[in-house]
Amino acid sequence: MGALPPDLVAYSRSPEFDQDTLPAALQRNHSTKAGTWALIHVLEGKLLYRVMEPASETVLEPGTPGVVKPAELHEVHPLGEVRMFVEFYRENSTDRT
Repeated sequence: MGALPPDLVAYSRSPEFDQDTLPAALQRNHSTKAGTWALIHVLEGKLLYRVMEPASETVLEPGTPGVVKPAELHEVHPLGEVRMFVEFYRENSTDRT
């Protein structure tokens, strides 16, 4: 699944969602902005994480986060009851010269 690059810093976090409150926008093709990475955390249950290009599907569960690359089209779908949230990351601007 990959990992976040080591030079990123967290800057935002979504609310916690469950299978009933997961926004429809997250369940259809969407992407982060250029330069924005995300980490999908599943607290309980399972979540299908689908990347469009190159096509892949991964089942996320507690301890198995999903890494979203900048501007990567993706979607998520609950597989039964689930609790999850998303953390957003960007380059550490203090490291830039």
